[in-house]
Amino acid sequence: MNSDTTNKTFFLKWLRILLDEHTSADLSALHHKYNEKWSTVLKLTENHDKPEQLKAEQTELERISEELQAAAFGLEHIMREIGQIYESCSSVKKNKEDLQFHLSSLPSLAAEMMISGFPLELMDGDAAHVPVIWISAVLDQLIQKLGDQRVFVLSVLGLQSSGKSTMLNAMFGLQFAVSAGRCTRGAFMQLLRVSDEMKTQMNFYYILVVDTEGLYAPELSGRSTRHQDNELVTFVVGLETWREGDDCRRHWMKLQNSLLKMKSVMQKVSAISVDLMFRKMLNLLKERFIFSFRNSLEISAYRKLETKYRKWSWSLRSAMMETENKLHNKIEYKIINEVEETDLQRELKETSEEVKKSMSEFFEKDRDKDKLIQWKTSFEIKIRDLQENIVRETKRKLNDIPQQRHLKKKTDAQRTHHENTLYEKSKELAIKLQDKANDEEKLKKEFDLFWEQSVKKIRDNPPIKEIDIVRDVREILSDNYKSAPIDHWRESRDIFTLPSYSDYVNCKNFTNKHEAQIRSLVTDVIQQTDNMIQSFNISKMGYNKSCLAQLIDYVKTRVTEHQKYVFKNEFFMDLVLSICKRANKMITDQHRLFRDANDPEIYVEKKREEYYSIFQKYCHGAASAAIFGEIICQKLKEPIEQSVYKKTAKDLTYEMRSNCESLNGNRSNLEKHILKTLAEEEDFDKYMNYINNSRDHFKDFIRDEVSQYITDKFSVSVLPKMKENIKLLQQKIMKAAHESTELVQESRRDVGLWLKSFTQQLSDVLIFSEKDLSGVKHDGVKDFNLLEDVIKKELPAIMSDISSRFNTKSFDEKLYYKFRPEELLIDHFSQCCWVQCPFCGAIFTNTIENHPGEHSTPFHSVTGLKGMKYRNTTNLSISICTSAVASYRSFYPNDSKKSVSWRKYRNAGGIYTNWSITPDLSELLYWKWFVCGFQKDLKKYYNKTSIGYFTIPDEWKTYSKRAAIESLNQYM
Repeated sequence: MNSDTTNKTFFLKWLRILLDEHTSADLSALHHKYNEKWSTVLKLTENHDKPEQLKAEQTELERISEELQAAAFGLEHIMREIGQIYESCSSVKKNKEDLQFHLSSLPSLAAEMMISGFPLELMDGDAAHVPVIWISAVLDQLIQKLGDQRVFVLSVLGLQSSGKSTMLNAMFGLQFAVSAGRCTRGAFMQLLRVSDEMKTQMNFYYILVVDTEGLYAPELSGRSTRHQDNELVTFVVGLETWREGDDCRRHWMKLQNSLLKMKSVMQKVSAISVDLMFRKMLNLLKERFIFSFRNSLEISAYRKLETKYRKWSWSLRSAMMETENKLHNKIEYKIINEVEETDLQRELKETSEEVKKSMSEFFEKDRDKDKLIQWKTSFEIKIRDLQENIVRETKRKLNDIPQQRHLKKKTDAQRTHHENTLYEKSKELAIKLQDKANDEEKLKKEFDLFWEQSVKKIRDNPPIKEIDIVRDVREILSDNYKSAPIDHWRESRDIFTLPSYSDYVNCKNFTNKHEAQIRSLVTDVIQQTDNMIQSFNISKMGYNKSCLAQLIDYVKTRVTEHQKYVFKNEFFMDLVLSICKRANKMITDQHRLFRDANDPEIYVEKKREEYYSIFQKYCHGAASAAIFGEIICQKLKEPIEQSVYKKTAKDLTYEMRSNCESLNGNRSNLEKHILKTLAEEEDFDKYMNYINNSRDHFKDFIRDEVSQYITDKFSVSVLPKMKENIKLLQQKIMKAAHESTELVQESRRDVGLWLKSFTQQLSDVLIFSEKDLSGVKHDGVKDFNLLEDVIKKELPAIMSDISSRFNTKSFDEKLYYKFRPEELLIDHFSQCCWVQCPFCGAIFTNTIENHPGEHSTPFHSVTGLKGMKYRNTTNLSISICTSAVASYRSFYPNDSKKSVSWRKYRNAGGIYTNWSITPDLSELLYWKWFVCGFQKDLKKYYNKTSIGYFTIPDEWKTYSKRAAIESLNQYM
């Protein structure tokens, strides 16, 4: 204690060397075992197929880690003991007996060690304890020895084994311990003197470096690390409340006060939620500093949770689709009249229980359970709300069926009348020609003549015409909106691709606020009109010009009610025309399906060969049961085709959810593949469509992916599924026929009972009922075995015909819109929030619509992509939101004259208050590559002269397309 500084330093350095030499042999062997075991754990972690082995290896790794910590003994442990001795003696205000020096000299020794460059333990990592009395005494001695000097404080915080201590040692020549695994425990501080030449530049005399224990050990399992890590983070955040640049005395005093505050907080850590405490600390300190720490492991865990959520939600949706299809057939044919929510909940109960069990196991057993627990409650609420929404929506759709059936009652009755009339008239003709049964040519000639005469009578009824959406829109606008410039349609613009809406408004000072409000109006109108078009159910009910009139009236009302400013007439015109042109294909496709199914001439003409086959049997005197059996098979043909197509479409959707890379995860994964495709195609117009019309771009991408998948996998996957579904349905029909025959024979009843039993057994899978045969006379049917045999004989040919006509376009040509694979997937991925960042346009992902809480997104883009420019310039901004909110710069919300600090962006009010943008310097280089590659297009699109305040950074220009795409894999 009484030696001079040189001797003390010599002694301490040799003591450290000898202690390291004493433990090096054991530590070396343990490090080797640790590295081998860690490699094993990492391999098992990547495979995900051996959870039990992984858990055992993690437990063993934890044991080795504990051995490592126990085997290590160095100067820091001696100093820890000295500090504890000092604190214990200070607490009783007595000097330890037989001590050859006074306790008061110990802090002075530690202060001298720090001035000489030795690190001092600030927080005991093994016990999460801060010896406040000891550290305060050491700091007091530092103040006395250094005087009033300016100090710069540098701390480091990050993941375990990410090289924090190594980096600090390399940068500053420090002596922090470096080795494999979780070596630094707690926090250490080391003091550095700034050289004379740097003092004037830095305006500091000393640098105090704080090294911390690494966060999150993904390889450990037995000991929960989340609690300990949050204690450490909170401690470091608390110390950062003192600002660099204060004079030395005030700085040390603030550090002492911070330590005292943090000790009080740390004592409560185990009694309260760490996350809650952490948020409270941040709220307490947010006016003094901004702390940002993006933990890649936590992001990874959340992505995994989102992927699971998509699987759970898909399980619920697919189960409800099964129920909807089953009940749809029963309601269609009045087996039941309506459904209640309790009925649907009962049908969904089994799947719901399975989802709950899967969720429970995931949160309890996943290796990241300590990170996942923070989201458990919110995702349980999400699933509950989703299930309620699914049940409510399914009930609405099913209970709309009777009304739709009533509205098309006349059309159905007319079609049935035509069919049955043809059957009876052809039967009468066949009976007259029975003596000519062997003259096939004569029979064919007579049937053709009969057919032409019969169809001619049908032609006298008005046919269902082709439609022209644009023509109808013009007529409605011309008749009902006299103020609208009708000729404007010739030069109308696609309102969805415009960079600005300023030309549509009578406003002298058009700002970004106006732009955002109009874009929000357009987006909402698009969504609501999409819903309206779906509700028209054109494929079932047919197209009527009144549907368009209703849609146009809705648009007009929305535009008129938007009273913030006056729109020019051209806005309403372009909005209506853009919506109708966009919906043209969907409406036309649905109308074609309705026309093919309901236009008497088209429908009857498709049945010509079937009628001729039955006519021949009548001519040859076939038994009533044989003819009735063939009629049943012909009537079954369309329901079978629809059922098989729907089932195949659903099976294909399940497969794509598993096997198609872009569709097998959550919406974030889908967006990653969209961005990859955009980069590969390098089409600027598609990029702007993605930025300005994200929802539509997602839908188009899904449609393209499904179309490509069907084309690529048609022979190896799609067609085999179709054939398998045909086979299963054929077996079910034959079983229904056989059991109906047995029922009638046992009860000695008539064909009416047979038909009722047969149709009811198929009601789960086919839209087919007794009324489909109501006009066909079948009183003479007595031989039910023959009836069953005919169905058994004729059915394979029908199935073969359906299979032979199946191709890559069949779903579009045969299936109603909502049953197609792409629409099932669009519905699944679209049940989310589509709000975009007010600065850069990044989409809020991974949650349901109308969610509670704020909007956020993992990665933001360049603000210039939405047209943001630098004040008083024509230069597009290249700021990235997450970096901007960590800066000291300002922005002018909605082109106002008053600036708002990026750090306090919520103060801008309005849409800004609903966004949570975390300060972060980790930026997605994808958008930097895009800005460099498309800078000419961006300038032209937004009519700006330059990009960047002065120019685009040179570093951005070095990024390749390949690097941009790889960055998506890294961060999304």
